[in-house]
Amino acid sequence: MQYAYPPRPSHPRRRPSKKISVLVGLVLLIGIVAAFALTTRSSDVPAPKAAVKPAVKTSVPDQSSINFIATGDWIAHDSVNAAAKQADGSYDYLPMVSDFRALFKKSDIRFCNDPILNGGQSLGITGYPKFNSPTDFVDDMGSFGCNLVNTASNHSFDFTQANISNSVEAWSKVPNTLAVAGQNRSEEEHDAVHYFTIKGVKFAFLAYTAYINTDAPIQNSYGVNVFSKEFAASQIAAAKQNGAQFIVTSMRWGTEYSTVVNAEQKSIAQFLADQGVNLVLGHGSHELQTVSQVTGSSGTKTLVWYSLGNFLNTQESPETLFNGLASLQINTQTLAISDIKYLPIYMHYEWTPAQAAADNTNARTALHLYRIEEATQAMIDAQQLKTTVAAQRIRIHNTLNANGLSIPLVTATQL
Repeated sequence: MQYAYPPRPSHPRRRPSKKISVLVGLVLLIGIVAAFALTTRSSDVPAPKAAVKPAVKTSVPDQSSINFIATGDWIAHDSVNAAAKQADGSYDYLPMVSDFRALFKKSDIRFCNDPILNGGQSLGITGYPKFNSPTDFVDDMGSFGCNLVNTASNHSFDFTQANISNSVEAWSKVPNTLAVAGQNRSEEEHDAVHYFTIKGVKFAFLAYTAYINTDAPIQNSYGVNVFSKEFAASQIAAAKQNGAQFIVTSMRWGTEYSTVVNAEQKSIAQFLADQGVNLVLGHGSHELQTVSQVTGSSGTKTLVWYSLGNFLNTQESPETLFNGLASLQINTQTLAISDIKYLPIYMHYEWTPAQAAADNTNARTALHLYRIEEATQAMIDAQQLKTTVAAQRIRIHNTLNANGLSIPLVTATQL
């Protein structure tokens, strides 16, 4: 009997080898260990630091001191107006004073003297012997940086109250002024005391003229602040009552074209010191006059700058053309005045000997204000001036310090 058997497979079945299993396990183990080692090593490497931005330094204004700078007269003479007039009929005075604009604006309080009328073109432009400028003159003084302005002057009644009112209106539109005083549109404006606060110190600003030109009689009781002891005393008392800590008084006074302080100036200065005024800024002589510390009746000191001289102008003598910018510091805690300095300047223009001999003032050209160190003898000769830079430096220094102070003459970088 035969039996049938199932066919055999072509390849016999075999159990997995134990050696292979062990080998695979070893490979896996090595991979795990390697991965762990890489991970561990990478964690030992410090992470890149984020970029550190440099600290931005911001300048913090010095709150302990107030910077005060002052100019003399801004006078729109006929030749000044001619140099400023543009093709479209407007006026641009800034190019003549542009070298000092940035320097001037660095100070907190920037005093300027506007001794003329600024009634505008509709009332006629004239630059001597009576004055009425376009309102562009006011705009440009504001753009230059003037923020504390006197307008009381012997020329305030050169024309009519309309000229005064237009001038006051023009100044009222200038942005960023602290105070403008001297000319008025009403009795209320005449009697008002002007206040402003800088770095926590409350200031009062008063402005007067001691005289009016004889050919320009006073037309009313309010158009300009004419000095009297009674009027000044009442305003100073009001300022103190209203909390003013520092009183600045502008005075139009003195003898024209003279460096000598007259008896009236000394008398008024002593009166203002007795009333407790802190600082007196004088003008009217068109020439630099001395600076004094006047002791008041209470023992306090009042700094009196008898005349700041001229700024923008085209007068003829060296004394009217070589002047400067006054600078000082006011301590916000003690209110003491210190660090008084003077930056000498030179008002240049040109005309020929024949034009000068004929006094053809309208022929003057190339009007520009310079620092005194920029003046050359050739420039002075072209102006028909009989002087030197050295002589003017000596005059300025001696005039400033005639009463025993030691006010240095400085350059723009030292101001």
